[in-house]
Amino acid sequence: MSVRPLTVRPSYLHLPQGDWATVLDCLCARFPAISREVWLERMARGLVLDSADRPLGPTEPYREALRVQYFREVADERVIPFVEQVLYADEHIVVADKPHFLPVMPAGDYAEQTLLTRLCQRLDNPHLAPLHRIDRHTAGLVLFSANPASRGRYQALFRERLIDKRYQAIAPALPQLEFPLYRRTRLEKGQPFFRMHEVPGEANSETLLEVLERNGDWWRYRLYPITGKQHQLRVHMAALGAPICNDTFYPELNDEKGVDDFSRPLKLLAHSLSFADPLSGQPRTFESAIQLDW
Repeated sequence: MSVRPLTVRPSYLHLPQGDWATVLDCLCARFPAISREVWLERMARGLVLDSADRPLGPTEPYREALRVQYFREVADERVIPFVEQVLYADEHIVVADKPHFLPVMPAGDYAEQTLLTRLCQRLDNPHLAPLHRIDRHTAGLVLFSANPASRGRYQALFRERLIDKRYQAIAPALPQLEFPLYRRTRLEKGQPFFRMHEVPGEANSETLLEVLERNGDWWRYRLYPITGKQHQLRVHMAALGAPICNDTFYPELNDEKGVDDFSRPLKLLAHSLSFADPLSGQPRTFESAIQLDW
């Protein structure tokens, strides 16, 4: 009998070209880190389905381009001991205040302990989809679409840069620089793959920085990400000589083992979102209830 988690969204795979006999054989080849026994156990529990929600068994014949749904599971998944808040919800959008350390989407070592999964369960809406993302280590606002019918209208806000996003950060003082200032550089992936680096070339990232508060050797900054490259704010602050407090990725990687120290959150907060609602035309502004302490 199927025990499909109805409030958790599945992952999808269109089966690639190959000469496998069964769907099971293809999945084992496509995901070598997941054992055949695990796939058999998932199939037995109805956690591998086709596009019509029909459970696929171990003898299901392989068909190129077949759309397979599967539900990610992580053995001994680490519990994130912080709770998100729902700041606003209607039939079209949900605004959530994400705590530090909680991923937005299932990936890697996280499946159940993600903002999306928690909200799907809490709001009983499997159609939720994040309209943008923030880093796992960053806290603050994430805007979700709650209705597939209107999703494209809200996605256009980000695509056309019609949404104002403001962050706050605690980082070392930069008395030698004049504010406000712009940081425009080219960012590319480096090594390890999850770290970004500034490299020579035409700029593809831009941040506006302001100083909100001075407190001795530490300042509170307001950051406007004009573009949205991965880790953009963290890289730009580190490059200016003011890495964000408790950043274990920049300027040097100090997180080799990937073990979270919950007492030392990254002092970076997605503080506010402002936009004209694409359906009503009314202005909307949301602010995080989280405060970055010194």
